[in-house]
Amino acid sequence: MRCSTVLAFAVLALSLGGLPAEAEGPRADRGPGQQAAPNPSHDRLRVFLDCHDCEFDYLRREIDFIDYVRDRTEADVHILVTAQGTGSGGLEVALKFIGLGRFNGVDDELKFATQPTSTSDERRSALARLLKLGLVRYVTSTPMAERLQVVLKDADEDGKESRTTPQNDPWNFWVFRTRANTAFEGEERSQSRNFAAAFSANRITEAWKISSSAHLRFRQNHYTLSDGGELVDKSHEDEASALVVKSLSDHWSAALHGRVGSTTFLNQDRRLRAGAGIEYSVFPYRTSATKELTAQLTLGINHFDYTETTIYDKDRETVGDARLVTAFDLTQPWGSTEITFEALAYLHDPGRHRLELDGRLDIRLFKGFSLSVEGAISRIRDQLYLPKGDATDEEILLRRRQLATDYRYEFKTGFSYTFGSIFNNIVNTRF
Repeated sequence: MRCSTVLAFAVLALSLGGLPAEAEGPRADRGPGQQAAPNPSHDRLRVFLDCHDCEFDYLRREIDFIDYVRDRTEADVHILVTAQGTGSGGLEVALKFIGLGRFNGVDDELKFATQPTSTSDERRSALARLLKLGLVRYVTSTPMAERLQVVLKDADEDGKESRTTPQNDPWNFWVFRTRANTAFEGEERSQSRNFAAAFSANRITEAWKISSSAHLRFRQNHYTLSDGGELVDKSHEDEASALVVKSLSDHWSAALHGRVGSTTFLNQDRRLRAGAGIEYSVFPYRTSATKELTAQLTLGINHFDYTETTIYDKDRETVGDARLVTAFDLTQPWGSTEITFEALAYLHDPGRHRLELDGRLDIRLFKGFSLSVEGAISRIRDQLYLPKGDATDEEILLRRRQLATDYRYEFKTGFSYTFGSIFNNIVNTRF
């Protein structure tokens, strides 16, 4: 974890009684000895914090020596915060500092990682600490630099580095998780029961990714009808899967995948799939926090045992398939976008196929105005599992089984517009 793997690290502290610090301002992309001149229009650094899951109330209390603004056009620094899951189940959080106006070209990037067992307070504390460190180079070019102090944290009691390394990891990167939950609810004429359980075991390194999981879901609903009759609706889904990925280079990887499961909704007493594939990343995998464009091709073999005879007069069958998935993710100061296209075809009959396109766009069009668009559309020709006969009204209304369809679509859009004071510093949680 950058800036945190030394024996002790610096923490920024601003206080009214602080001693003056003779510190130089940002030098990135400036001539030797040159320093960004303070802007006489405002003494405090103006920051636009671009983060979807940050606890803003906490950060505004912990970091109160800057002015938070609502729009990047009013900011001296735009801080873009992105997060990715790590192999252990934690998060790698990247903070990209983008200088604007008088700090144009003064950019930086810091990262830290959280453990899967980290509490929300530990995660937000780590974020606040790194934000303070990253802001030092900008604050030193403002009048606030006269009140800047740097405090050195004491080393661990044993004087050793606290970072866990491969040499002292007794689990050899393996991480295990298990969870279960149950719920009961009811009223005079209806009751429901739900149960779910899951288990996973993962080992992720730069060279290998091994991921396995299993889950079980059971649901039962009981209704008393107007004529005094009773209706009981039961459904379940269970699946176990495993994935092994080998990193071949900064752009290529190969994988083996297998799964076995059962689901009442898809008329499958048992379903098995084993496959292998390759993936190419246009950008190096290490840039995936801000941009990613991948193409993935897999070939597999499937075996199905059906609960009821299908519309193709099959009680069981074994078929091969080919799957192509392309994905584009981009996170930038102007917003973010995700686009995924997936094509699946069964090799014994290419007419049995599925095409899916889905995407999401969040964009800041102008000061204070943001637009979000999200949608998905599918062409569906791969429903090998449909049982013979028409679905009953009960099955349709309760969604007890998948119905025949040639397409599926979804579309959402919205906007937000904020105007008024540009400052966003005050925290008031009364009522």
